[in-house]
Amino acid sequence: MNRATVVIAIIALPLVVAGLVTPAGVAARPAASPSEAVVFNRGVVELETASATSISVRIAEDLASIVNDGATRRLVPVIGTGSLGNLMDLKLLRGIDMAILPTDILDYAREQKRLPGIEAAVTYVTKLYNEEFHLLARSEIKSVTDLVNRKVNVDLRDSVTAIMAGRLFDRFKLPVVLTNDSSEAALAKLRNGEIAALAFVSGKPVPLFHDLRAEDGLHLLPLPFDAALAPAYLPTRLTSADYPGLVPQGASVETVAVGAVLVVANLQQATERDRNVANFVEAFFTGFQALLEPGHHAKWQEVNLAAELPGWRRYPVAEQWLQHNLQVAKTPNPQDLEELFARFVDERRQLTGGQPMTQREKNDIFEQYQRWQSGQTR
Repeated sequence: MNRATVVIAIIALPLVVAGLVTPAGVAARPAASPSEAVVFNRGVVELETASATSISVRIAEDLASIVNDGATRRLVPVIGTGSLGNLMDLKLLRGIDMAILPTDILDYAREQKRLPGIEAAVTYVTKLYNEEFHLLARSEIKSVTDLVNRKVNVDLRDSVTAIMAGRLFDRFKLPVVLTNDSSEAALAKLRNGEIAALAFVSGKPVPLFHDLRAEDGLHLLPLPFDAALAPAYLPTRLTSADYPGLVPQGASVETVAVGAVLVVANLQQATERDRNVANFVEAFFTGFQALLEPGHHAKWQEVNLAAELPGWRRYPVAEQWLQHNLQVAKTPNPQDLEELFARFVDERRQLTGGQPMTQREKNDIFEQYQRWQSGQTR
């Protein structure tokens, strides 16, 4: 070692020890002080969503827009790998505080004993919106019975689509060949005829289907509602307003939907994280009305904070807030109430096999309901 090298080494060694330079001679970024790290992490809540193609990512962004205050609260969305995997993360993965999950995943995990003790491991904050089951098929597939022994893509394994599609196909006794490509890859295979259909569960309208046209040789396949599917699933429709390129003007396609729910991990042994989630819930519920304004996802219009999830416990802070503010949580504006009433009538008629009612008939019944509610006899 020559003299110059020795001098450099003598000068560099104290700097390395002091953390001012790296052994390679590159200046190191000063480490954050403990107090700075504490401040930076104050109020952080990690929320796991479904894949980037799901609306749960947009819902998480909307939540962050009303919760984050730059000082005491911060919501950090995390994209998960699949609904069942997200539930496992919520129970076992360090740092994940909350997740947006389909309601049937909770029931599926309990029924199949995939996660023993799951009832004690999670609580729910509120039910959110509904996610519709989409079945996109090639034009030669006229009904679900044409899918027998044909390839149908159901997204990645353990995703909400894979689990829900499997349960629905079993219910309808449809022996299909399930494949597990991503929805984007499956759409390419559907176009070139490698598969007969693809299933996808997400809140409508799905961006993946935005530019599709019937002229492409694709269409949305009806899935009739079976009363045996209740209460896990709801009857619903995909309309021309949702997919103008796939559904003719004024027409609709029958399908089913599953609810999404905001779920919390058991944080009793993590006092600070539990406090952060409690602050999040207070801010979310208090600021909920802002999510109904333009600029946020239309699915917020479906949310009733007070809606219950039978068989599961609500997060205590959410329960307490609702007990003190129940009227605020339940009161929609008159137009929204009338639309919800009309949807209820449609779904009940479909569930019981009755004939659809005209808009005039719905209006008449709604007026009767309003008179009854206000105490008028006629």
